[in-house]
Amino acid sequence: MKFSTTLKKATLIRRYKRFLADVILEDGTEQTIHVANTGSMTNCGTEGDTIWYSTSTNPKRKYAFSWEITETKNGHYICVNTLRANQLTEEAIIDGTLYELQGYDSLKREVKYGNENSRIDFFLTSNKKPHCYIEVKSCTLLEGKQGYFPDSVTKRGQKHLRELMKVAESGHRAILLFVILHTGINSIKIAKHIDNEYFELILQARNSGVEIIAYKADVSPNNIKLNHCEKVCL
Repeated sequence: MKFSTTLKKATLIRRYKRFLADVILEDGTEQTIHVANTGSMTNCGTEGDTIWYSTSTNPKRKYAFSWEITETKNGHYICVNTLRANQLTEEAIIDGTLYELQGYDSLKREVKYGNENSRIDFFLTSNKKPHCYIEVKSCTLLEGKQGYFPDSVTKRGQKHLRELMKVAESGHRAILLFVILHTGINSIKIAKHIDNEYFELILQARNSGVEIIAYKADVSPNNIKLNHCEKVCL
């Protein structure tokens, strides 16, 4: 996935109100930019880090710049724009990188399903096999040398696990796909120390037939692409 505009770099001052961050541009001016991430972004940006931002051509946007990538002081790249996880997933399904999800005839996004007013990220269908429901989660939390999900208590994520279990029990494929958007993460553990209920639910989900997989993205200011499987440690 190539960015529609060339990313430019800035220095992070702070993130606040979830969707905003103040940065210092290369010309020395201070600017407020948009943050497309509803999570805590733990360890994904500290004061003084280099960040890379995109520029929107939409004249109606209040904030033209969007924080895309953090370049940490130890040289890791982190894609903090969680919208990219779904874009990368769709691209990887279409080009065959996600080999587990091949052989379907149609792909739909944001399809309503379940009993808890949910929308599945991707819904794949074929006349020759059961339907496939795919829930995508972006993983960016690195503690020490270990990647974790989630980075905060996630009631929404707990709901999605319950919905996926019901899908699997109905005879269709239920996929939980972790998209690793941090170049320093090489395996994922479920963050029991952050959300124990999510940890217990994911064990139940695995035992109910939910397929749990993880793919890592190569991240740089020029390009992001899902490339290879990584281990999920349960």
